[in-house]
Amino acid sequence: MRTIAVLAAILLVPGVAAAQQNNQQPPVIVTRGEAVQKRAPDQAWVSIAAESRAATAAQAQQANADAMRAVQAALAKSGLPADAVKTTGYSLQPDMEYSGGRSRVRGYIARNSIEVRVDDLQKLSTVIDAAGQSGATNMSGLRFDLKDRANVEREALRLAVQDAMARARAIAAGANAQIGAIVRIDEQGGFEPPPMPMYRTQTLAVEAAPQTPITPGEVEIRAQVTLTVAVR
Repeated sequence: MRTIAVLAAILLVPGVAAAQQNNQQPPVIVTRGEAVQKRAPDQAWVSIAAESRAATAAQAQQANADAMRAVQAALAKSGLPADAVKTTGYSLQPDMEYSGGRSRVRGYIARNSIEVRVDDLQKLSTVIDAAGQSGATNMSGLRFDLKDRANVEREALRLAVQDAMARARAIAAGANAQIGAIVRIDEQGGFEPPPMPMYRTQTLAVEAAPQTPITPGEVEIRAQVTLTVAVR
């Protein structure tokens, strides 16, 4: 629930008002404004990983390198530019087996993770399917965003300030007063991250598969401000 904090005592209690006047500080109204901007996304990010297991560390690394090269080659064929692919993680660790209170190394697991940026959402299903059919074993984390996010954020801020001003005027009108100069404006909490619908799968089939359906929906950008205005 939205809350509006009003320093009503300044307007209603003569003693407080007199003290404020003595300090040469005018009575004020403090209120909050909020705005939400909704846009159809025009950019997507998807996390893709290839995981390989083998008896030795070197074999696991080699198998994983072959798998990730195949994934990146498939992504390139789908039309992604080279700068749209970024490595986000790499790990090599023993595959432990526990039995009878004892542990032993039964092999090694190599994992290579990349993040892919898709600037044309019409290619998103193609990218996902290309990765799944070429050697990727995990996909976890599909999120949508806006290429022009900064401008949309600024528009949300502008509208949030307008909302706060309208609330301040309504409060002042209820007290038979008028708002004066703006004393302070604070942005609250920053901007919410884009929604992150998930596409998750493991041990993906290598054979051809039908095109994966993806529904982007809308990206919401929310802005909140706290406004302090003088009252006259």
